[in-house]
Amino acid sequence: MDIGAHVDQADPIAEAQARRAPHVQFFLGDPQGYRGPEIRYAGGADGLRTDAEAAGIGLYVHAPYIVNVATTNNRIRIPSRKLLQQHVDAAAAIGARGLIVHGGHVNKDDDPEKGFDNWRKAIEATDLKLPLLIENTAGGDNAMTRYLERIGRVWDAIAATEQADLVGFCLDTCHAHAGGNSLETVVGDVLAITGRIDLVHCNDSRDAFDSGADRHANLGAGKVDADLLAAVVRDAGAPVVLETPGGAAEHVADAHWLSERL
Repeated sequence: MDIGAHVDQADPIAEAQARRAPHVQFFLGDPQGYRGPEIRYAGGADGLRTDAEAAGIGLYVHAPYIVNVATTNNRIRIPSRKLLQQHVDAAAAIGARGLIVHGGHVNKDDDPEKGFDNWRKAIEATDLKLPLLIENTAGGDNAMTRYLERIGRVWDAIAATEQADLVGFCLDTCHAHAGGNSLETVVGDVLAITGRIDLVHCNDSRDAFDSGADRHANLGAGKVDADLLAAVVRDAGAPVVLETPGGAAEHVADAHWLSERL
């Protein structure tokens, strides 16, 4: 099983090598800002792409948390679409395997149908140069990808677009648990909706099932049953990224914990 981790963006290759990881995930710039992507690698985008290929390290980019293409609020949706395109372009420039983005949400009094249709519009408006991996989220009654039924509606909307084949799914185990989705069946449930799982964010959860709290824990240190967590990864059969607390030492320990159970 290919197990990588979320790392600092300054030198993703060195971070991968410190973890003996075949791939890593990182942000390009501020995860909470609209200023656009920033390549902090000393060799720039071309250097990162070339050096990663030479080292045999796969790269994944996580879009900023503030991207919310589903919302009806123009002051958020329009900058979000712009920021999404900028990160698609930057991720493609470094040769990333995929760009991960959260599903977003609508406002409390909005019809969720508007959010689903805004996802369709966003995919139609974005020039996808690499796979866009939509991630399930943990909290919020108005979220687009917390509940399986909502994920299904997003996928129905995206299916009508010409670029639907470039839209994949990132399954986060902590988010699924905290979001109230049974880990016993979540892989089959997601595959029945999307037909694919492209990446797994393997994280334990500090909080209880259906808590709505997005708080990751190191593997075996949270509220998710150990065998069940490993079963999700095994059944998904996709590359893994650890987003657990700590640095290289903690990630190596988490990868060992997971490998033993797989």
